[in-house]
Amino acid sequence: MQKDFAAQACRRGILPAGYESIATNHEASQRKPHESADSGPADALTYRRIHTNPIHTASKHTFNLALFHLARTPSLERHIDVDPNQSDSQPPSTQTEVPRGNAAGFKKYFSDDLISGFLVFLIALPLCLGISLASGFPPIAGIFTAIIGALVTTFISDSELTIKGPAAGMIVIVLGCVTAFGGDGMTGGWSDADVTAYKMTLAVLVVASVIQVLFGVFKGGILTEFFPVAAVHGMLAAIGVIIIAKQLPVALGVTANGGALELLQQVPTMIRNCNPEIAAIGLISIIAMFVWPMIGKKISLLRKIPSPVIVLLIAIPMGLAFDLTHEHHYEFQGQDYVVGESFLVSMPDRIFGMFQELTFPDFSALTHPVAYKWILMAFLIGSLESLLSAKAIDFIDPYKRKSSMDRDIIAVGVGNVAVAFVGGLPMISEIVRSRANIDNGAKTRFSDFWHGIFLLVCVAFIPMFIHRIPLAALAAMLIYTGSRLAHPSEFMNVWRTGREQLLIFVVTLVATLATDLLIGIAIGIATKLAIHVINGAPMSSMFRRSFETVSTDEHQIEIIARDSAVFSNWIPLRRQIETLGLMENKNVTIDFSQTKLVDHSVMDKLHGLESDFTQQGLTLTLVGLDHHKPLANHEHAARKRPREFADT
Repeated sequence: MQKDFAAQACRRGILPAGYESIATNHEASQRKPHESADSGPADALTYRRIHTNPIHTASKHTFNLALFHLARTPSLERHIDVDPNQSDSQPPSTQTEVPRGNAAGFKKYFSDDLISGFLVFLIALPLCLGISLASGFPPIAGIFTAIIGALVTTFISDSELTIKGPAAGMIVIVLGCVTAFGGDGMTGGWSDADVTAYKMTLAVLVVASVIQVLFGVFKGGILTEFFPVAAVHGMLAAIGVIIIAKQLPVALGVTANGGALELLQQVPTMIRNCNPEIAAIGLISIIAMFVWPMIGKKISLLRKIPSPVIVLLIAIPMGLAFDLTHEHHYEFQGQDYVVGESFLVSMPDRIFGMFQELTFPDFSALTHPVAYKWILMAFLIGSLESLLSAKAIDFIDPYKRKSSMDRDIIAVGVGNVAVAFVGGLPMISEIVRSRANIDNGAKTRFSDFWHGIFLLVCVAFIPMFIHRIPLAALAAMLIYTGSRLAHPSEFMNVWRTGREQLLIFVVTLVATLATDLLIGIAIGIATKLAIHVINGAPMSSMFRRSFETVSTDEHQIEIIARDSAVFSNWIPLRRQIETLGLMENKNVTIDFSQTKLVDHSVMDKLHGLESDFTQQGLTLTLVGLDHHKPLANHEHAARKRPREFADT
């Protein structure tokens, strides 16, 4: 089963090429002497032990993140595949030294980190610009974020391979805040109202960032475990739809306003009224984003060239051919159109002009009650996405290094405070750039540092070149990102874990599109609680500690769960498993025989914990699920105990 899953993961790009053979060897090495290769897996209803396959766990947890654009989907930075014949791409199980981001590591792995930092820089430059514009900020704001993230967080976080920077998942939050303060970004030009809204949004981000720091100081990172998996996926899918809806007008060279659903209804009108030259750049760029990864899979020499670079190589010459640097009229099929510099990225027109773009927050925003809604949303969504991304990168780290999630969120918070005071976007531990960082052969956190240095040099010395990038090309990159977040495969993946999970996913998606992220995720959580009640979970058990601990011997702990083991009471159970098992170096057995329901989120997260136990030479064992019925044919599906076994 591990081999089959690894093969599927490799085909989908969840794991680098070559991991299928590793899974095969691992599966063979774990097979007991009396078991044959043809033996099937134990029945899902009667299995006793979670399969301890770190490859399986890594890929499943990467899968669960969807982002961020997540690591399991072929997103903007997934075109740099790992060659299974290269030693750097194999898990270094036989290597004795684990790279560390200290002074010795800086010197020893200088070339590896420098090269990876440069390759990530090529990807990050257009993405930072595009995400910033889509968020209603000046384009240079996104570059400020990546630079400060690289220069500040590298020396605070102990996460060796994550890349800090702006993320598409935060577009909806930042643009929503700008809109709430009366701005519309650069739609129709950069007005005084836009500048005021921009500065007020920076003040909101400062406060949200301070909360992030406190969140890490008081070890609140585990609170992100509360959110149900399906609801998080639904929220991310909604973000993808919103990004697509907001960027389509930019790619077509038209102006359109409204919410995501309104904009989608206007698509036929946008197409009829599009600016042909701008639409040509946008359409060709979109095609390049989708087609280039396919070409890279067939021609290995082209695999290391990321799609955004190809888009720039196409779009910039097209912009020059259409003379976008000068405003002028042209006719197409009897219609008159105008093009000019407004369709290019706005950047300083001289060396070191970036310093005149620094912007200070307007803290009068905090006198407006609406500010506190966006403070809460920026803190919650930014922290959730950043922590999940950092955790996913730990799972696919070839050296199996573990980061402190609390320390990482402190680093992100400190970076966000700094960047908000100079006019930048909020940063997170960004999943897909981090995945590209791994695939590029990075060894330590200094790859993030170098990517920031390259961005700093670029924006300081050649901003005039960046100015030649068409906005339609950046919109195409973001449309691609949005399409991966809301890809039809997302619906199928959730469906496989259970019909009730698909219901939660769809409800969250629709509610988010109809309202906002905060209300949408709240409705998704409420839907999951209602489903749990219908499935027999006592309401009184869903928000309290529903287990007891029994010490069987000095090497073994048994945890007896009662009533329900669901997302809302998972955090105390996880703390107990980690404290008594991982911290005290003991094996843990969890008995679910007295539960009426074990939900998908708990099953999924238990499969994540087992990797930690395996790495410490420990076991995490499940018992008592013999009479529970899975709600889908999936190993992470929720399990419900039928009434006939209620008293057994």
